[in-house]
Amino acid sequence: MEIDLCYAKNSKSFGKVSVKDSTTIVELKKEIHKLDRKLNPNRQSIRLEPKGKSVKDSDTVNTLGLRNNSKIYVKDLGPQIGWKTVFLAEYAGPLAVYLWIYQRPWLFYGETSAPISLTANIAAACYTIHYAKRLLETIFVHRFSHATMPLMNLFKNCSYYWGFTAYVAYHVNHPLFTSPCMTQVYAGLAGFVLCELGNFAIHVNLRNLRPPGTTIRRIPMPDSNPLTQLYKFVSCPNYTYEFGAWFSFSVMTQCVPAFLFAVAGLVQMAIWAKGKHRLYCKEFKDYPKSRKAILPFLV
Repeated sequence: MEIDLCYAKNSKSFGKVSVKDSTTIVELKKEIHKLDRKLNPNRQSIRLEPKGKSVKDSDTVNTLGLRNNSKIYVKDLGPQIGWKTVFLAEYAGPLAVYLWIYQRPWLFYGETSAPISLTANIAAACYTIHYAKRLLETIFVHRFSHATMPLMNLFKNCSYYWGFTAYVAYHVNHPLFTSPCMTQVYAGLAGFVLCELGNFAIHVNLRNLRPPGTTIRRIPMPDSNPLTQLYKFVSCPNYTYEFGAWFSFSVMTQCVPAFLFAVAGLVQMAIWAKGKHRLYCKEFKDYPKSRKAILPFLV
């Protein structure tokens, strides 16, 4: 059978392709690329309606109910960049920015001989550990369901992470920074370490859900690591631990910019978590009804 290809932007036809009932969307994208070399498979969004939702790469002609001379609509997602590349850039930047400002460059503070407090040293170590962990996870742990994302995300994500890092680092490393009592500092540090370990445990758990080279989706469940028990309460415990780590960092430093970073992160991660939670509930009929999205019993 033949499928009529149309641009989603103007519904104009740009060719036909021969397909079988078993042809997948991934295979269809490769055929579309042959007709329009600009449309690399990674920048295609295949839809059944011009403004409809993208169909899955694993869908087939048969499962989508396509027949001879059916129309599909192709949206150009624009220039793409690899997920791993974006993650490496957005995480390497904060590591470099924070450690640079930690040295109190003249550009920010002028000439100063004030000693760096123990709390500021601990904060620098925490920032380094967090983003070094992120970089290593990106290289060795994460498995991405999509190969690329829009190029503009690189600039948006880097602006957010790099900018907030400079904002936080400037205040925590300021010569006039006043540390809270050490009991509060160590309590915040303990919370930070616990949440970093929990976040790593969840990332490993998620990796083990998806065999290499596949996009298989299963209900995330706790494993033998006790820190994954948070799955009993939320759908995205990695986000819960992420917020917990930055909230603990904020308690440790008693720094308003750090609190703002934690809250901004919570807002964005709550949006992502709610989306994933809805998708889990829709995709899996036996999905645990007691779970919230990101904050146990609340959100």
